[in-house]
Parts: sequence; structure tokens; C-alpha cells
Amino acid sequence: MTKQTHSQKLVLASASPRRQELLLQIGITPDAIDPADIPEIPGAGELPRDLAFRLACEKAASTSERHVGSYILAADTVVAVGRRALGKAETEDEAKLYLTMLSGRKHKVHTGLTLVRPDGNSISKVVTSSVSFKHLDTHDIRNYIKSNEWRGKAGAYAIQGLGSLFVRQISGSYSNVVGLPLFELSSLLNGNGYDVWSSALQSGRNSA
Repeated sequence: MTKQTHSQKLVLASASPRRQELLLQIGITPDAIDPADIPEIPGAGELPRDLAFRLACEKAASTSERHVGSYILAADTVVAVGRRALGKAETEDEAKLYLTMLSGRKHKVHTGLTLVRPDGNSISKVVTSSVSFKHLDTHDIRNYIKSNEWRGKAGAYAIQGLGSLFVRQISGSYSNVVGLPLFELSSLLNGNGYDVWSSALQSGRNSA
């Protein structure tokens, strides 16, 4: 497998600021941000893990059509309580419902990853973390809803913000719960010709 060259570009098929921030943590600045417009609706009987996998694949396929010859990175994060996927909370009532469901129990966070290589071949996987919430009383839920941090967040919380006050324990990748499992992602990139260290060191020289 050949290592990354300066002519090879990485396109992020996501508009998520959190994913951009996570990539920056490992020295990667995407050459382009081109989110895919894919409906994030579970199919009949579709399990949350399968949903995360499918959406990542579909997002990558959609964006790759516009960037032939580039690396395309797509991801989708699904919060699951049992067999139910909790989407991105858009209303206060929805946020209250999700937080009540998460209260005092464990839930899973699945992130589907798809990497399309410059030769057009793609590799996909799902990374899963387990998160345990404390019991949330009405005071917790009411004040978190007032914070507006829940808006547009899968499962109605952000672990990197005030939502961290609810987390008793995590098993697995913390960055996966934020939206991008960095260890697994770097292994995927390095294993498919994109030299993460080269990108990180180049980024460090540019910021010095």
C-alpha cells in the first residue's frame, strides 16, 4: 500500500463541527467539507447498529460521486436504547423524552465509518461504546433543556459538554460518543494508504 502523497485529498462527508474538531485533534484538516443529503430514517425493523452502518455507506457513496480520486470519509452516529434508535432531538418535548429514556440506564452509541479510497474501493465498519447514565431527576432534565445543548444531538445530549454531568461510566471509545472514534479511524486511514502521522506533522509545521 502506498503512503499518502500531497496530491491525495481527504473529503469529509459531514457538516458536523464536532467531527471537524476531532479530526483536528489528530492533525487532519479535510481538504473539503461536502456533506451528503441522506435521510436519516431507520428502515422497518432496522437495528440501530445496522442503521449507523448503512447511513455511513450511503453518505460516502453520495459524496464520492463528486470527488473522484479523493479519500472520502463518512460517519453516522446512532444512540440506541435497546433496539430503539434515538435520533437528533429537535424539540424540547423530544429532548425530554430521550433524556427520560436514558435516565438511570446503559445505552449504546454506534458510529458507522466508511472510507472510500482514491481507487474507488470502500471499507466500512461500526464502532460501539457503552454509556451508563445516572438517574436524572426533573431538575437535571429541566436545566439541561434550558441550556439548549441538546439541540440537533443524537440522543439529546453532548458528552463533551454539560451532558458529561450525567455520565457515570463509559466502556469503549470516548471520541466515538462525541461522533468519531479516533483510534479506529486512524487505523482505518493508515491501513488504506493515508499517512496520519505525515498529515499531523505537516499540520504542526504549518501552525508553528
